[in-house]
Amino acid sequence: MRRSVRVGKVTIGGGAPVSVQSMTTTKTSDVESTVLQIKRLEETGCEIVRVAVQDEEDAKAIRRIKERISIPVVADIQFDYRLAILSVKSGADKIRINPGNMSKERLRDVVSVAKEYGVPIRVGANVGSLKHRTSERWKDLAESALEEVRTLEREGFYDIVVSVKSSNVLETIRANEYIAERVDYPIHLGVTEAGIAETAIVKSSIAIGHLLLKGIGDTIRVSIAGDPVREVIAGKKILISLGLREGLEVIACPTCGRAEINVEELAQKVESSLFHINRSLKVAVMGCVVNGIGEGRDADLGVAGLKDGVVIFVKGEIREKVPKERVIDRLRFYINELLKEVD
Repeated sequence: MRRSVRVGKVTIGGGAPVSVQSMTTTKTSDVESTVLQIKRLEETGCEIVRVAVQDEEDAKAIRRIKERISIPVVADIQFDYRLAILSVKSGADKIRINPGNMSKERLRDVVSVAKEYGVPIRVGANVGSLKHRTSERWKDLAESALEEVRTLEREGFYDIVVSVKSSNVLETIRANEYIAERVDYPIHLGVTEAGIAETAIVKSSIAIGHLLLKGIGDTIRVSIAGDPVREVIAGKKILISLGLREGLEVIACPTCGRAEINVEELAQKVESSLFHINRSLKVAVMGCVVNGIGEGRDADLGVAGLKDGVVIFVKGEIREKVPKERVIDRLRFYINELLKEVD
């Protein structure tokens, strides 16, 4: 079993559930905008949030931000050791640094403060930060991260989270497998610069999913260019699909000429209305009753389209016919009934 570290109230590693992270896109010193974005992330299920610290105002803002949110904050610092120290003193629950960008004396100062405040440090590498490149770039990534780990260990610091990321799926997988064989620190998974929309989700799902199935990875971030809320949704879906977390799963038929309803539209509405449910529950949205009920029998409950509405079925048995505008309300009713049975 891997070591564990505490990031505020969240445990990473040590057999704790895999946590979902994201990062704000606001200027951190703009406290109001940053808090509003973090609250949206919290509502979606984000458990750890990272903020960029580019100057003293960003670092000082962490204390005010933490007063208004409920999840731990990670300060992301690129070069300036003073900002790392100030972030810790301002209440950051974890810091992300690159020890290779600091002199031994400056790193020692950062480590001393991190020890004093009980704050873990995330280190690692991505393709953009590589100093040495060979024909095996995945190995360069891993060795670069391991060197940062050794640097902290030489300072007597072991409250470490490791991360190796590439925009290439196979490089990310191989580098993390290499790391997992050599250290027992918690591992942060992700594909960096993964892209937009479907591309980012596909690449992240393959890499993160593969590694988690092998027992590698303790916290994840799905990097998507755009609204970070999508990162959290995708991350939760990966964990639910792998059986690593309870939650709502909406399945839907691919549609055909028999469809009596707009399957995509209704499935999206069902998911957005019920995604907050943190219990294992499968809901089917099927286009017609011809094949829909049979194909959706594996779901806990579902709907199948009719010309003048939908039928709602539970465990494959039809319960009632309702107009389309009442679908969400009636699904909520049956979900509550199912959850009562479980309880």
